Amino acid sequence: MEFDTIAAISTALGEGAIGIVRLSGDEAVAIADKIYKGAKPLSEAATHTIVYGYIMDGETRVEEAMVSIMRAPRTFTREDVVEINCHGGLVSVNKVLKLALKHGARLAEPGEFTKRAFLNGRIDLSQAEGVMDLIRAKTDKAMNVALGQVEGRLSKKIAILRQALLETVASVEVNIDYPEYDAEVVTHDLLIEKANFVEREIDKLLGTANQGKILREGLSTVIVGRPNVGKSSLLNSLVHEEKAIVTDIAGTTRDVIEEYVNVRGVPLRLVDTAGIRETEDMVERIGVERSRQVLKEAELILLVLNYGEELSSEDEALFEAVKHLNVIVIVNKTDVDQKIDLNRVRELAEGRPVVTTSLIKDEGVDELESAIASLFFEGDLESGDATYVSNSRHIALLEQAKSTIQDAKSAIDMGVPIDLVQIDITRTWELLGEIIGDSVHESLIDQLFSQFCLGK
Repeated sequence: MEFDTIAAISTALGEGAIGIVRLSGDEAVAIADKIYKGAKPLSEAATHTIVYGYIMDGETRVEEAMVSIMRAPRTFTREDVVEINCHGGLVSVNKVLKLALKHGARLAEPGEFTKRAFLNGRIDLSQAEGVMDLIRAKTDKAMNVALGQVEGRLSKKIAILRQALLETVASVEVNIDYPEYDAEVVTHDLLIEKANFVEREIDKLLGTANQGKILREGLSTVIVGRPNVGKSSLLNSLVHEEKAIVTDIAGTTRDVIEEYVNVRGVPLRLVDTAGIRETEDMVERIGVERSRQVLKEAELILLVLNYGEELSSEDEALFEAVKHLNVIVIVNKTDVDQKIDLNRVRELAEGRPVVTTSLIKDEGVDELESAIASLFFEGDLESGDATYVSNSRHIALLEQAKSTIQDAKSAIDMGVPIDLVQIDITRTWELLGEIIGDSVHESLIDQLFSQFCLGK
């Protein structure tokens, strides 16, 4: 397989100490040599070394640089790779990139470096997706899960399952082609044993899917309550920053405010809503309607009540609206005299967590964060070699694979001829292969890598 030489800026655009322009391909060293001037040409530099020199445009010195030389196959892309380390800033790195393009490189597409690593067999598809998750990780726990995927933990488990299925298919083939050497009852026993093993292992992986997906995508969390109960104060407390305007005037929040926060390792896509109430104010009414809409899409509801006011019909209506959702009830403003009936609150909560807070005094926030973490992660995430499935594509394929292996088991129990059972076994093998990219359409590969940033 042959590729042209690509180039892109691999560091974030903007002011910074260092900017890196990366080249990959057969001509990477030759192209870099055309714009580099140092003690000796880059073509004479040993692999995996870094040299000092200047980036030149003809006789004009453009930049001072440190240039890394990495020759195939011991590189990320398994091609020759050159990384030009220059001063950070928009002008400097863009000048270096333009020179590389001028002398024969092509601007890389989003994710093309990682795509080449996949196509050249350096990593499989699930590891490539792990790279993207690692870049986007919002918490330490999310980063650890992504790092495990990059290291190939999921790939190894999938490989074990596919090998078990392959051995099963081979045994079926022997039974079909040489029935005198393989008793049918033995083959059926082997099919059941392998099918049970594969189903158990798929169940274990799917058992981590809920936590894994939350860590990868974040938990859609909506703060609801009547006006002036402290919703915006709660947002500010969790974000540790004054993101929302807080006043004693009811209806201050007119629109939906979104923010990403890290609560005990759980990433929350936190939404502060306009207070839900009947109002004649047209602008506030639009905010209330938006609040009702995001409520329907939420995975976690933080329902805020006022410690200094009696429960109203609007409060009780909110309890009814979130009846079948994950809810944590927050009774705020414990710094004022109690008027709310906490027994009635617990009755309406129906066993769901109830936390009391005084956000103005920063009291009760730790208990709230603990309740959020406990609701979705019973105890801490496992460490070590634990494997978490966090990608929606992987989860869907595992669920399909579980279904086909169950179809195979049912067929075996009904005495269906083993050559027909083999169809479901083979389909399971193919579905698992799609996770790591062994059997996947080129259009899907292009779509996945198009989601990467340039230079990765």
